[in-house]
Amino acid sequence: MFVSDCISINEKGHLTVGSADTVELAKKFGTPAYVFDENEIRGNLRAFRNSIEDNYGGNGLVCYASKAFSCKEIYRICMQEGTGVDVVSGGELYTALSVGFPAENIVFHGNNKTPDELLMAVGNGVGRIVVDNLTELETLNGIASASGKTVGIMLRIKPGVDAHTHDFIKTGQIDSKFGFALETGEALEAVKAAITMPSLKLRGLHCHIGSQIFDIDPFELAAEVMLGLYKQIKDETGYEFDELNLGGGFGIKYVDGDTPIPYGEYMKNVSAVVRAETEKHGLKMPFILIEPGRSVVGAAGLTLYTVGAVKKIPDIRTYVSVDGGMADNPRYALYGADYQIICANKANEEKNMTVTVAGKCCESGDLIQENAPLQSVEAGDILAVLSTGAYNYSMASNYNRIPKLPVIMVNNGEARTVVRRETYEMVASCDV
Repeated sequence: MFVSDCISINEKGHLTVGSADTVELAKKFGTPAYVFDENEIRGNLRAFRNSIEDNYGGNGLVCYASKAFSCKEIYRICMQEGTGVDVVSGGELYTALSVGFPAENIVFHGNNKTPDELLMAVGNGVGRIVVDNLTELETLNGIASASGKTVGIMLRIKPGVDAHTHDFIKTGQIDSKFGFALETGEALEAVKAAITMPSLKLRGLHCHIGSQIFDIDPFELAAEVMLGLYKQIKDETGYEFDELNLGGGFGIKYVDGDTPIPYGEYMKNVSAVVRAETEKHGLKMPFILIEPGRSVVGAAGLTLYTVGAVKKIPDIRTYVSVDGGMADNPRYALYGADYQIICANKANEEKNMTVTVAGKCCESGDLIQENAPLQSVEAGDILAVLSTGAYNYSMASNYNRIPKLPVIMVNNGEARTVVRRETYEMVASCDV
């Protein structure tokens, strides 16, 4: 019935997350608010970590892609669960370091890292900096040399694989702002340049083909392409890599029509390709890194709203307006993203309306969902939008000077605040 096992209905007919009554959460913490089930997050991290153990004999590292959801508490959870993390900005890096996350287990991505961000990474001993272009390669070598350090790097490669996903979230094809292209010879040129730079240690290569992928074939093909490149590099330069980062992009369930493959199946099939290709090409088995993000936190989170006006336009549509919107969830405006929406205080009732859920921003496109089935609602009801754990808090803005939402973490029915709700004073705090 629901998109996640952590979602249920209690004896009052109320929606629950992690055994906590969402109606009571709305009363205690206010709305709108993001809510996460901590045990679901930890369970997903352990499942990926176990898959490295089962399929690669432990010869690898799970690095949570924290652009999906970044705050101090998620880095603490990853640290406790023994995973690495992937960051894509100075802000994410700072947040991870601020809670004592081991720098060696941080992977730093980004297609246009600033010199200051690179200085921060080098100064703090980040284990792997994923270099995106030749300009960055030269800049980083200069920073490392001036710092008297040897910096571990990987190169981001575009393997030319179609990920069968939304055009906005494809990243592995040649026409992408990310990485070095195979087809043009750029990737091989970058490898040859990197291995001559004395202050850089080229640990391996990285690829990421896209997000919200439901097929195994693209992941298998990417692994095959990357190991073919490893063979070419070994033949032409004599250089053999110790590591291979296969990225992430595993799909999750947003609505009933979504059919994600169990993550263990991805890992089983891709690891078989990795083993076969390394043996075929006479390569040593590389240390494998993966970067799940959405698949760790997406279905573990939901957003609670309070219904304001219900506006029925005869023969057109019914608008259900809520106290949030595109400022806290821009994904519908960006991608037309589908969601499952439930009236939390009437969760056991039949969905007998078709509505457009509208936000409060002064923007016609401020919609969370159109043509959505929903229980009969009225002002004061609580709406829950499911599977909002990834790329909602991360992409939130202060459009219309609306304060950002709090993040509530639930553990076995007990709830705590891990990110405070912004105030108007906080929104205006940088004004001069």
